[in-house]
Amino acid sequence: MARVLTPRAEDFPRWYQDLIAKAKLADNGPVRGTMVIRPAGYAIWERMQAEMDARIKAAGAENAYFPLFIPESYLKREAEHVEGFSPELAVVTHGGGKQLAEPVVVRPTSETVIGEFMAKWIDSYRDLPLLLNQWANVVRWELRPRIFLRTSEFLWQEGHTAHATRSDARAYARRILHEAYEDLMVNVLGIPVVVGLKTARERFAGATATYTCEGMMGDGKALQLGTSHELGQNFAKAFDISYSSAEGGREHAWTTSWGTSTRMLGGLIMCHGDDNGLRVPPKLAPVQAYVMIVKDGEGVGEAAQKLCDALRDAGVRVALDDRTDTAFGRRAVDAELRGYPVRVEVGPRDLAAGNAVVVRRTDGSKAPTPVADVVGAVLAALEADQRALHDQALEFRRSRTVEVSTLAEAIEASATGWARVPWSAVGVEGEAEANGQGVTVRCLVRADGSVPDSEDEPELVAILARAY
Repeated sequence: MARVLTPRAEDFPRWYQDLIAKAKLADNGPVRGTMVIRPAGYAIWERMQAEMDARIKAAGAENAYFPLFIPESYLKREAEHVEGFSPELAVVTHGGGKQLAEPVVVRPTSETVIGEFMAKWIDSYRDLPLLLNQWANVVRWELRPRIFLRTSEFLWQEGHTAHATRSDARAYARRILHEAYEDLMVNVLGIPVVVGLKTARERFAGATATYTCEGMMGDGKALQLGTSHELGQNFAKAFDISYSSAEGGREHAWTTSWGTSTRMLGGLIMCHGDDNGLRVPPKLAPVQAYVMIVKDGEGVGEAAQKLCDALRDAGVRVALDDRTDTAFGRRAVDAELRGYPVRVEVGPRDLAAGNAVVVRRTDGSKAPTPVADVVGAVLAALEADQRALHDQALEFRRSRTVEVSTLAEAIEASATGWARVPWSAVGVEGEAEANGQGVTVRCLVRADGSVPDSEDEPELVAILARAY
C-alpha cells in the first residue's frame, strides 16, 4: 500500500489528491474549479444528505426549491451582502442569443431570492415561523480550487427561516447548529467539532451573528464544516418581509440562514483517512460490510451469498465482491482505499475450517471467525469502530491544541495545530495581524466551551489556526 498513496506525513495535500483519484471519489470537471463526483463519492454524499435531511425535518423545516438564476438587482438590495459576494459572482449577460435587459447572477446563496418570496407569502403573525430548506447547487467563482474543499460549483443544503422575534430566530439558528449540524458531524461523521461564534471579521455577509462548527484535519489545520446565521432584520427590511402582529401593527420579521455542503466530504477524508486510504465511519458508510470471495469453488460462492443475506437481515448495508477474475490482492487494496468499515473474506481454506476472516478497516485487524459468529462479529466491529474513529480524531485534536496567553504564541502554535488564547489578548487589531500571516480566528467560545451570544462577552477564548 505504501506505493499507492503518497504518505500523509510526506505531503498531505498530495496524499489528499491521490486518495480522491485512487478511491475514485471525484475528478476535475472540464471548466476550471468544477468537479465531477463519481459514484463512490456520491454514495457517501447521499448518506450525508439523508442523515442531514432527517435532522432538518425533525427541526420543523420543509424542503422547497428556488431558481438558479437571480436578478442582479436582488443582490444589490442588501449592500453588505452584495459587497461580500461580489468577487465570487458568476453573472449571465446574454441568453437566447440576445443581451439580457438585466444581468442575472448564478445562485451563490439564496437569501435574496428566498427573501423576495417570503415577503410574498408572509402576511400575518400566524404565518410565522416560516421554516424552509433547499438542496441545490451554488456557484462561487473560486481562484484556488481544490476538490470538495473549494470548487466553483458545489452541492449543499441551505435553510432560510423567518420569525416573529429576535429571540425565536436566535433559538432556531442555535437549534440547527446543535441538533442538525453538530449532531451529524459528531455522531455520524465521527468528526469532533468545536462549536462557536465567528468574529465580526469572519461573519457571513449581511448577518448579525454567525455560528460555526470547526473540525481539525489530519495536518492540524481547521475546516469550517457548517455555519448557521442570524440575519437580524437586514434582509427583512431590504425585501419588506413583514407581518401583521397580534396587536394589529406591522412588524418586520427576523430571519436566519444556515448551510452545509460537499465540503463535509473533504473533511471526512482529511479527518479519518490514513496512508491506506479512506476510513468511513460505519454509521455513514454506504457499504458497511464488504463480503469478498477469495477464490471460488468448494461451496465458497454459496457461503458468501448466505453471509450477505444474513448480514442484510441484521440491518447491515452489505455488498458482495465475487470478481474472482481480478487478483484478490488488487481487490483488497481497492477496498482499503474505499474505506469499507469491515471486510469479510471467504476462501476455500478458511471455509474448510468453518471460518471466514473478518477484517476491520479502522485498526487493520484480521480475525478468523466461525461462520455462525460472523454477523455478531461484524455488528460488534461496526459499533466499536464508530466510537474508535471519533475518539482517535478527538485525541489527535487534543494533542495538537495548546493553551497560550499571547497573540505571538498563538500564531506560532498555528504552524502545527490550534491555539486557544484569551480573545482579549487578540482583539480586532490582533486578528488583522494574524490574518496577515495566514492565521484566522476560527471562532470564539466561552471558558466552559459553550457558544457566546456576542464577541463582547468577557473572558472569551479565541481558537486560532491555519485553515482550508
